[in-house]
Amino acid sequence: MKVLLWKDIDKLGKRGDEVNVANGYARNYLFPRKIASMNTEASKRALEKEKKQLIKQEAEFKSNLKQIAQKIEQSSCTIEVRANEDGVLFGSVTPELILESLAKEGVSGLKPQMIEIKDPIKELGVYRVQLNLSAEVTATCRLWVVEENISKKAKEAKESAE
Repeated sequence: MKVLLWKDIDKLGKRGDEVNVANGYARNYLFPRKIASMNTEASKRALEKEKKQLIKQEAEFKSNLKQIAQKIEQSSCTIEVRANEDGVLFGSVTPELILESLAKEGVSGLKPQMIEIKDPIKELGVYRVQLNLSAEVTATCRLWVVEENISKKAKEAKESAE
């Protein structure tokens, strides 16, 4: 039986291919899961229409990602953390902290997996962090890691304890 594939299937074919399969495989597996349909002119037209819609959606998605990347490039994030006298942090800067800082700048909808930190950030300073928004769109964010402002009472208590 010749069928038209609506999804990629390993060892069978790619989306849009016309393949020959056993009748039972088509009726019992491919058709109920809407992975394939009968090879008719109407199904070919429907597949082409869906392809055009997907191409349009991908173009819109890429343009949105490029706008987000531009916004990230223009922003400068500041993260306040606790550090000792030498500027070494108590812990490290995590992707979640970076996302919180970006959210304050108005950039949202990102995932921690998108942030690429080559070396752990464990000291105060200025860093450049790369964000991989997709396979084709990346952005670099300037990250300022500064010491947390401690209130005067906390400083006085710290000094009196010493």
